[in-house]
Amino acid sequence: MSDATTTDLYEVTMAMSYLREAMTGPATFSLFVRDLPSDRGFLVGAGLESALDFLSGFRIGAEDVDVFASALHRPPADVDALLGLEFTGQVRAVPEGRIVLAGEPLLEVTAPLPQAQLVETYVLNQVSHQTAIASKAARCVLAAAGHPLVDFSLRRTHGPQAGFQAARLSAMVGFTGTSNVAASAAEGLPAVGTMAHSYVEAFGTEEAAFRAFARCHPGPVTFLVDTYDTDTGVATAARVLRDLDRGPGCAVRLDSGDLGALAVRARALLDAAGLPDVRVVASGGLDEYAVDKLVRAGAPIDIYAVGTRVGVSADAPFLDSAYKMVDYAGRPVMKLSSAKVTAPGPKQVFRRSGYADVIALADEQPPEGGMPLLETVMLKGRRVAERPTSEAGRKRFAADLAELPSTARSIRAPVAPRAVASERLTALTDRVRHRIEEKTLARTGDRRRSGPASSGSHRSLRK
Repeated sequence: MSDATTTDLYEVTMAMSYLREAMTGPATFSLFVRDLPSDRGFLVGAGLESALDFLSGFRIGAEDVDVFASALHRPPADVDALLGLEFTGQVRAVPEGRIVLAGEPLLEVTAPLPQAQLVETYVLNQVSHQTAIASKAARCVLAAAGHPLVDFSLRRTHGPQAGFQAARLSAMVGFTGTSNVAASAAEGLPAVGTMAHSYVEAFGTEEAAFRAFARCHPGPVTFLVDTYDTDTGVATAARVLRDLDRGPGCAVRLDSGDLGALAVRARALLDAAGLPDVRVVASGGLDEYAVDKLVRAGAPIDIYAVGTRVGVSADAPFLDSAYKMVDYAGRPVMKLSSAKVTAPGPKQVFRRSGYADVIALADEQPPEGGMPLLETVMLKGRRVAERPTSEAGRKRFAADLAELPSTARSIRAPVAPRAVASERLTALTDRVRHRIEEKTLARTGDRRRSGPASSGSHRSLRK
């Protein structure tokens, strides 16, 4: 079976009904985040490349039909209408690495209705998860204030694929390396690593462990110094490095305790040993809040290794994201449910200075000083250009971050800019809402006029 089966069952049941009713006109679905999580002043768009990989290879085969039929407890012949269905649509999207705000479409899919519906779950999964991780990692970069950051998240992410994504996305927003060997090889990222406490415990003494490690690795080494007593571990590491003349490029790693106070003592011990070039690495439960606190306190930490809390975006592990139909067969549509109202019609987002963004209709001209964010990235089910390089995403993020207002960059209590709707989009929203409400009222009135028995029933219930 293929990735086409990685979907919610209701996508299949809806697609089958659409095909039965010959509802195959073009539908546009918009993917956006309704509201930012607490303590977020912005989001970093990500997951597009994974979504495009999925869409370009989307095709329902015989095995997929069997899987769908089994899930529905129906014979495969009942699902044969889906056999051979491919994605032939268009995608307009914000490129990975760009900063986006609440309510702004990250991507829009336009395709025959059954296709656009069937791909919802996978696309929403990839964009939502990766945008959450990239945004969390970006906040760590802000908190580090220029100090290098490395990714240590693989062992605690929600699966190997999530760990790979965390490594790729953290590099996109400014991390300098990852412990993930597979991601390092695939994405051309520097691989980083030290040693575990188990390595030190396997030897009779810390000194024996450090000397053995240095014998095996002739280049710069990093010693984990807090297996037993941190101050003693630092002094032992300094002695070994000095004896072996291995100072420059080497480091000691602190992984627990009061990292700020321990870093001060470690720096003093290393300097006293004549090893000013040996760096201090800190790890152990770090995220942007902890890094920000250490940096503001002036802790002499050279490199921050962050893992679990960033790899799973611990304080905001999900986004209030949605994939909603905004147009079918040329008819703008919208949802009116309480607190989940959507705006109709295909859209464009225009960025203006200071992130005074305007959400407009797709065919609108840009306002003065406005630059469009959504680009056409897929036509007729195929990418319009080669897969962009990782460096392109890094450059986009760095440029957007440089323009982001300082209030949105704050680690604690940020104030997020808010996009506004254009006049044309507002007018269309009002018209479509009015049309829906009129039809609803008309149907309600028809039922009341044609249902005296029903009225009596209501009276009896009130008695």
